[in-house]
Amino acid sequence: MNSNLKGIILAAGRGTRLMPATHAASKPLLPLYDKPMIYYPLETLIRLGIKDILFIVREDDLKIFKNIFGTGEQLGLNFSYLIQHIQKGISDAYLIAEDFINGSPSVLALCDNIFMGKEYFNHASQALKKMYDSGSCVFGLEVPDPEKYAVVEFDKDGKVVGVEEKPTNPKTNTIIPGLFFFDSKSTDFAKNIKPSKRGELEICDLYLQYLKINQFNIEMLSGSIQWFDAGSADSLLEASNQLKKYSQSVKNYLGYYEIASYEMKFSSKVQLQQIGNNLQSSQYGKNILNYLANI
Repeated sequence: MNSNLKGIILAAGRGTRLMPATHAASKPLLPLYDKPMIYYPLETLIRLGIKDILFIVREDDLKIFKNIFGTGEQLGLNFSYLIQHIQKGISDAYLIAEDFINGSPSVLALCDNIFMGKEYFNHASQALKKMYDSGSCVFGLEVPDPEKYAVVEFDKDGKVVGVEEKPTNPKTNTIIPGLFFFDSKSTDFAKNIKPSKRGELEICDLYLQYLKINQFNIEMLSGSIQWFDAGSADSLLEASNQLKKYSQSVKNYLGYYEIASYEMKFSSKVQLQQIGNNLQSSQYGKNILNYLANI
């Protein structure tokens, strides 16, 4: 168990690509199949052994998030909340979270990046190990449209030699999706970053500082892993459909962060039973109770 490891979920996006749906609800709380999309990255952090988790949210959403997730103590977790008043880019999360991180290593998840596949959590564990061994780690994933993302460049030996944000002519098809593993240097490195032409503190500039000191690692995701950037209506629908198929085919409780907390021994069977009872009129609650009946 990684007692000093901190988890951060950046959930402060305005969801402009999903408007007008996001006029009614914050993007992280929109349903992805049968639960809010933020449940999926939250489960990932918990399965990595993280108890201390910070939600970075918009000011308008703070009360809603607190009402939904509370302090986390009902599941043996510690939830904190901070506001991103102005969207300044992903690296800004490390400045907002400086006191929360407090010199610890951390894992930052984007609320709308969804992963599924039997080997996914193994890849996440491997990325965490690489971060502990040498400073940082990110996922690598081959996609057909790399120009939309941060693209990784390799030398002939397969070593990372560069990362470029949204290049016009990508050197590879390997991009970096939204789950980042950084040691205690993340906040100091974030302070060195100047706003880009689009006015953001780019996460790519954080990668490059680790790369400069030879502490940037990559965990390539296998072809069996599906990834969705669920920030548009089409991708949200596609992710929902694929999650339904995946959950039914492998009988998997993907995104059930309460079950993850129980399996990580953060919470008790009694606590999980109580949550299932409270939600028993929904399929989500029935699934939790069915899980408990079969363990």
